[in-house]
Amino acid sequence: MDRTNPQAPPDLYGRPQADPFMRRLTAFGDRYTPALGSRGLRRNPRLPAPRALPALVLVVTGHRPVAEDVVELRLADPSGGVLPGWQPGAHLRLTLPSGRERHYSLCGDPADRTSYRIAVRRLADGGGGSREIHDELHLGVRLTVRRPRNGFPFCGEQRLLLLAGGIGVTPLLPIAREAQRRGLDWHLVYAGRTLATMPFVEELRALAPERVTLLVGRIPSGAELLESARPGSAVYCCGPAPMLAAVQRALDESPAGTLHFERFAAAPITDGKPFTVQLGADGPTLDVPADRSALDVLREARPDLPYSCHQGFCGTCRLHVLSGTPEHRDRRLTSEERADGALLPCVSRAAEGDRLVLDI
Repeated sequence: MDRTNPQAPPDLYGRPQADPFMRRLTAFGDRYTPALGSRGLRRNPRLPAPRALPALVLVVTGHRPVAEDVVELRLADPSGGVLPGWQPGAHLRLTLPSGRERHYSLCGDPADRTSYRIAVRRLADGGGGSREIHDELHLGVRLTVRRPRNGFPFCGEQRLLLLAGGIGVTPLLPIAREAQRRGLDWHLVYAGRTLATMPFVEELRALAPERVTLLVGRIPSGAELLESARPGSAVYCCGPAPMLAAVQRALDESPAGTLHFERFAAAPITDGKPFTVQLGADGPTLDVPADRSALDVLREARPDLPYSCHQGFCGTCRLHVLSGTPEHRDRRLTSEERADGALLPCVSRAAEGDRLVLDI
């Protein structure tokens, strides 16, 4: 969420974005340029055909603990080739040997094109992805990896306040490194349960010890997290949902300017109403309470149902609606896909009392 956008950030793949006015003007022209007499031509002939970027096959070259219940993973090209570039805030989508798909923030140095670095905290009550990475991945394992994408881009503001909660430090570490390299005015507040559970503390201290504040063993308030914000500071925040909510509530009373944030867990459900989902035309009907997602309820009946982001942008949990009217809340499906019956049950719902019959 941004109060303002002082500079157009790179796109999801790290490519610079055009000026907003010129981008809109070009899009308008692309859509409405006549087809030069070819009545059957649907796509503007000057536009290149869509080209999907191929996934990468990378090998695990490093696997080591960096904090209590946190391991660092390094991935490289098996032939030693140069990896696609990325910008601070980017993440990877991994397909694990089990078939599970998971998203993890890149926490290495964008200047290092020889390997990608991520850090993964073990979640005992999670869906098994973190346990698989901790217990079953080893050096030499090959993984399919989507190219880096960036939903949390760094805009390069002159004054920065970085707020990290636990493993949420991972996307902020490259931002801090880039801010230090550019000579920007930055400060990082890093909160965690214990010092032993907080990865990369020494790396941050080595970068600039006077710019790092550790809050250990307690849950800070939003006002405390924002205490060191200077007038007009851009705030970048990544952490658990209560932390993000606290910062949002306290933002207006602080001198900070813009707020950018990234969640590493599902957002709290707002304005949810109870509804039901049916597994196939003749299958059982399950109740979805107002405060739970359809995906969580479905996975209780079908534990092997794939999922990843829990936030409606990766598309891993996609299902098809046989009947019923969904309330789409995702950020991925097109209007055509929705009209064709696609649904992302991690975020989308139905009206109170309605039933969605799913092809599952």
